[in-house]
Amino acid sequence: MKNEWFAQVYQHPLLGASEVLKIQEAHYEVRFKKGDYILKKGEISQGYLILQSGLMRSFAWDYNGDDITTDFFSDNEVVIDVLSLFQRIPSQENIQALTDCICWKINYETFQELYHTIPGFSEWGRLWMTNRMFHFKQRMVEMVTLSAKDRYLQLIKEKPNLLLQAPLKYIARYLGITDTSFSRIRKEIS
Repeated sequence: MKNEWFAQVYQHPLLGASEVLKIQEAHYEVRFKKGDYILKKGEISQGYLILQSGLMRSFAWDYNGDDITTDFFSDNEVVIDVLSLFQRIPSQENIQALTDCICWKINYETFQELYHTIPGFSEWGRLWMTNRMFHFKQRMVEMVTLSAKDRYLQLIKEKPNLLLQAPLKYIARYLGITDTSFSRIRKEIS
């Protein structure tokens, strides 16, 4: 089952079973408890995670000192601070477990070695990065073109389990609205 799961996560036409197995063997299991920090602002990321089960969020503090959720990570997703990992700079965000989580970690040095020796892995990485850039650009545009209600409905469609696991205040901040506005929108929809 673990082999099938890794094959699903690292799915790419240029990655064969032997390459996926080599990538899989470079990962090791790590577990986090609800509330644990995976990365804190000011730290340099030393690798990335594949989230097998659980829910995490990334967040930053705004100029008023309020914590603003910038992203959520759920099952089968890559948990990463791209800027910190690849530019080797201190993180501007925090990543925190919102539930107990089971993850598979690959260290930066090991990732770099495999990335440069397995052509399909580098192609998988480029495709993953392209998809994330598309996601963030789309989110940025939606923040100014969609109403808060429409952004919430989109989130429900994309990540329905999020609503069962994440505190509502984090969802509201991710949507860019106050807790009161979020409560009103939820009442309208139900």
